[in-house]
Amino acid sequence: MKIYKNALVAALTLVACPLLAVHSTAQQATPRRALLALSKSDHILAIVDPVSLKVIARVPVGQDPHEVVASADGKTAYVSNMGNGQSHEIDVIDLIAQKALPNIDTRPLYGPHGITFAGGKVWFTAQDSKAVGRYNPAEARLDWSMGTGQDRTHMLYVTADEQKVYTTNVSAGTVSIIEQKLVHQGPPPGMPPPGMQPKDHPYPGPPRDHKDWVETVIPVSKGSEGFDVSPDGREIWTAAADDGKISIIDTGSRKVTATIDAKAIGANRLKFTPDGKRVFISSLRSGDLLIYDAATHKEVQRLNIGHGAAGILMDPDGTRAFVACTGDNYIVVVNLKTLELTGQRIEIGGPDGMDWAVQP
Repeated sequence: MKIYKNALVAALTLVACPLLAVHSTAQQATPRRALLALSKSDHILAIVDPVSLKVIARVPVGQDPHEVVASADGKTAYVSNMGNGQSHEIDVIDLIAQKALPNIDTRPLYGPHGITFAGGKVWFTAQDSKAVGRYNPAEARLDWSMGTGQDRTHMLYVTADEQKVYTTNVSAGTVSIIEQKLVHQGPPPGMPPPGMQPKDHPYPGPPRDHKDWVETVIPVSKGSEGFDVSPDGREIWTAAADDGKISIIDTGSRKVTATIDAKAIGANRLKFTPDGKRVFISSLRSGDLLIYDAATHKEVQRLNIGHGAAGILMDPDGTRAFVACTGDNYIVVVNLKTLELTGQRIEIGGPDGMDWAVQP
């Protein structure tokens, strides 16, 4: 009997130990600073350790994920699901628990794509509704939207003070600057001129100036999609997939001040380096990464990184850039000092949109 009991205990120990080992490594905690990367083919949001570059968690999202943004506290991620323009879904992910939360229904705005987080709210483009919308998580509702009147309103940038919204309209070949301005409203129809208003007139007094959202539409090349605003806020650079040209817009005058024939055919995304000295442009068609000098407007480097170069994410410390190769199922790392590939890769199926999630 004693021999039998010992054998049983030994057997249970052999079975239990592997289970304990698997349990202890099955789920790693989300680091305080995490890299978020979307997989279009696997329909997941990957949470990546930025030091080891290992995927530590994969959270399911919708069927057509494109862009991702993290909340200011780094605890929640929002993923736009475009659904070929028919979707009305933004996925919400708890980055601490590493699980999906209830989706945001963006109706009546369809085809959410570009997405960012500012002022505690989620701002997004609605491509098929030709609009920009805003979701308030604290109130669980859409609290603002504005139409652009432009075809394929796509990528998005909102200034930190929430007073200006920039977006590219790909098929229209335009950039929209939507900003809050002081607007003078004239007297309502039928209101008597000043000095002639009777005491019992229904209007309490002269109209007052008020703030309103005003759109300025700037023509650029058709197919202009990826864009970024310079760190000093003075310029908008956008690259066109159709003719490969880069348009540079002065945010003060709201006019195109320069056009670069970069031959960036298939241009997909564009990003400034944190110091504002370089501009990266990815080509979905050629798989090239073009690097331009922001001051001279000259190309300083061109790297072929694979098939389908897409999303670009800069490391805020100015050391690295991450570029998604959608067709090759990996993300490459570029050294921002040498402007060369480091040889490191993050293996993810069909990667595209990326962002940083930083907890306090």
